[in-house]
Amino acid sequence: MTKDTLKGIRTFSAFRSYNYRLYFTGQSVSLIGTWMQKTAVSWVIYTLTHSTFMLGLTLFASLFPSFLFSLIGGVVSDRYNRYKVLLATQIASLIQALLLAILIWLKHYAVWEIISLSVVLGMINAFDVPARQSLVYEMVDDKSDLSNALALNSSMVNLSRIIGPAIAGIVLESLGDGICFLLNALSFVAVISSLFMMKLPQYVKKEHTKNVFGELKEGMAYIKRTPSIAFVLIMLALISLMVLPFSTLIPYYAKDVFKGTASTFGIIDSFIGLGAFSGAIFLASLKPGTNLKQILFINTLVFGAGLILFSHEHSYPLALAFVTIAGFGMMSQITVSNTLIQTTVAPDMRGRVISYYAMAFFGMQPLGGLLVGAVSKWVGTQDTLLGEGVAALLLGLLHWRYLHKEKLKNQNEMPPIEEQHLEAV
Repeated sequence: MTKDTLKGIRTFSAFRSYNYRLYFTGQSVSLIGTWMQKTAVSWVIYTLTHSTFMLGLTLFASLFPSFLFSLIGGVVSDRYNRYKVLLATQIASLIQALLLAILIWLKHYAVWEIISLSVVLGMINAFDVPARQSLVYEMVDDKSDLSNALALNSSMVNLSRIIGPAIAGIVLESLGDGICFLLNALSFVAVISSLFMMKLPQYVKKEHTKNVFGELKEGMAYIKRTPSIAFVLIMLALISLMVLPFSTLIPYYAKDVFKGTASTFGIIDSFIGLGAFSGAIFLASLKPGTNLKQILFINTLVFGAGLILFSHEHSYPLALAFVTIAGFGMMSQITVSNTLIQTTVAPDMRGRVISYYAMAFFGMQPLGGLLVGAVSKWVGTQDTLLGEGVAALLLGLLHWRYLHKEKLKNQNEMPPIEEQHLEAV
């Protein structure tokens, strides 16, 4: 067997699990619809208001409820049947998407109505994310394939990010925004069907001696005594606050910098997804035991460099190249952080710790969206994006400092070679 064949097997090893194959297929279709809706919402809001601040407010509305309720969502994931929780959230998401499609279709909508439905989706996601991420562990038969499954999840999200916005741009121009939202509603049928077809181990109910607040406190105590997880969560929170909201500014570049249409916006978003998809496939191909913390550090610098190069670029082809680089670096912030947590957390704490992960990701991003929207009004959109790139570089250096201190600590704790030899004898 050749080296390339072995690498290919390693890249897709999680597909050996029947349940995970079903999940991957259904979720892929659903996520294409989700990215179509995200693109359409941003375009509709910007077309109505011509305001980058309103784009930030829309992001805030869709993500901040996840921050408020994700801790409760994590407790629900640990206390109850995660499969049933996930099924319920997917059905709720279908209803939300259908309501949004009807609202847009009737053509009598206001910005506040779209934002209100975005709030509803954010509340659903607070319960969906901890249940879905925790359930992936149960879908994978061979637990050594877990890292691969999480990397493939990221490739799925980012491949959808390539396809979804591109389709959305075409549909928005040719068929109208109502069809775009309706297609997203229909896409949830795929993931719900895949959940019904799964053959998961029978759920065993566990006794819980603590109430909800007691379990939340227990989750926080666990994170405090696990510094490696705490650092990953802090870094993700800072990146989510200061850097990841760059995506809210993309409609400005599409419409005002490159003088484009909805298709231009879709293409730029797709190139971000192309970079992120490439990064996810790169992660899925890594050998077991690869230092993921080192990968996260390097890709944070790549993320920052890509944003800096893109920020003031007026050549459309070069801008697409630079935003692809940014997408490659961006992907690691989410995927590697999730992998580091999932592969080290205690099973009975998984839902609660992932809820803190969701808080860091979903909670800081909307605040960052408001911050970026406000700053862009003050210093200009392009300089704001430049500042986000610089922030990524500074956070990368902070990560390097942590890795250096961790290395020195490990060296100091390791006994001299002579002592190791004597112990072995």
